[in-house]
Amino acid sequence: MEKSFHMPIQLKITLLSFVIVAFSILIGGIFIFGNIVSVREDEIGKRSMITAHTIAELPDVQKWVREPEGWLQLNPIIENLRKIHQADYIVVLNNQHIRYSHPVFSQLGTTSNSTDESAAFAEHEYLSKAAGELGISIRAFVPILDDDNEQIGVVLVGNILPTIPELIKDLKGEIAIILFLTLLFGVCGSWLMARRIKKETFQLEPHEISRMLVERTAAFNAMHEGVIAIDNNQTITIFNEKAKQMLDISGDVIGRNINDIIHDTRLPEVLDRTSPIFNQEISVQNRNIVSNRVPIKIADKTIGAVAIFQDRTDVTKLAEELTSVKAFVEALRVQNHEHMNKLHTIAGLIQLGNLDDALQYIFQITEEQEELTRFLTKHIHDDNLVGLLLSKISLGRELGIELIMDKHTKLDRFPADMDHHDFVLIIGNLIENSFAALKYCAEETKQVYLSIYQDEHHCQIVLEDNGPGIDEGIHGEIFDYGFTTKGADGSGIGLYLIDQIVKKAKGELKFTTRPDEGTSFFLSFPMHDIEENQHD
Repeated sequence: MEKSFHMPIQLKITLLSFVIVAFSILIGGIFIFGNIVSVREDEIGKRSMITAHTIAELPDVQKWVREPEGWLQLNPIIENLRKIHQADYIVVLNNQHIRYSHPVFSQLGTTSNSTDESAAFAEHEYLSKAAGELGISIRAFVPILDDDNEQIGVVLVGNILPTIPELIKDLKGEIAIILFLTLLFGVCGSWLMARRIKKETFQLEPHEISRMLVERTAAFNAMHEGVIAIDNNQTITIFNEKAKQMLDISGDVIGRNINDIIHDTRLPEVLDRTSPIFNQEISVQNRNIVSNRVPIKIADKTIGAVAIFQDRTDVTKLAEELTSVKAFVEALRVQNHEHMNKLHTIAGLIQLGNLDDALQYIFQITEEQEELTRFLTKHIHDDNLVGLLLSKISLGRELGIELIMDKHTKLDRFPADMDHHDFVLIIGNLIENSFAALKYCAEETKQVYLSIYQDEHHCQIVLEDNGPGIDEGIHGEIFDYGFTTKGADGSGIGLYLIDQIVKKAKGELKFTTRPDEGTSFFLSFPMHDIEENQHD
């Protein structure tokens, strides 16, 4: 495969700077030479005018211009003066436009037919520019006046303007020095700038930066989590497709202010913090998400912030799988073991011939199970929660723990901002924690009491156990993410998720505990949104 050639960025910048400097010199040179030509033209015009005045005031000129064939005496005088004043040509005319001096001898005594000398015979002095065989010349016209201020002729002094090559030849030393110094400083400056850019881009070449940008964009868009990043000015630099899907945002938002896109964002808070915020449940765009917000730092200076977040529904489902689904599987195993024991009991009674006792035993266990099922389905109108409680009751029997349901339990509907996922997670985790506390407890009668009550304004959950209680030293840590007392068997997210749900639903969570007597959890949730009630 043919390998592509990439020129190093330092060489690219140096060459580009060289071209820019050379182009700038060219453009600047054009303006400078234009200015030089203008200055030289003014200078030649002034010199020509002074020479013309000097010659017009000479007595010999005033004398011989009146004489017939006076050019024979006047022309040698004028030629000497032309050489002294370094003029290219000097022409003296009388009032009849006859030439009394001219650089070409054969022109002496002839009449001039030039159109630009007419004003000079009206006692005007002026400069004119004319193109001739020798090039463009600047000509000064001055009238010759006698002692009575009567015009007797005209003096014309002409000087050829130098061409551009001639000017360059005259200024070649200065031009060489300027070119050398300009290119030297231009190349050195561009090389230093290239080194600086190379350092700022972590020694990466442009094609490497481009490839990294493409790979980074593809990676962010392939992520299952939403990713948003901002700079110090709260301008969005990253906003992947998953984030757009979660927050129902479309179009290109890169370069826009984060507050214009998400009005209730809390990402800018991290810019003022020195530490990240992990696994915080917040409400954004009326959606509950679990967010990790981290400041972006370079050399201990915060230059931006990034948020990686998930829709809370996904996290809730995952937590449910870790709690209730796991509990359902365990319950099936327990029920299978329990039914096997019951079948063995029935089989034993039949073998002993106690058919009536066997039948009575079957009726008894069937009635107990049906009664429990009827009670739960009547008072709790959610199959997910009923299934969870049935499994936990069976698991409790297997563990020797009695799960007692309050006879006044009632749940017709869920509070505002809550659903069956929230209740399954809360109740499943609370019961699991009580079972774990009672599992190795020395109490002969192990009990867990659960009450769920609901009225028009509030929904309350109360769970109590007669376990060993919670050590006083960890009261402030039990709701922290990752904290567990179960060792390798614990995940440390159960109570943390419960606390997050309570905060999200604007509820209240309290617990009391007594050493060797047990622990009680009390949860209360408003049935309606608090802000709606305030507006009402």
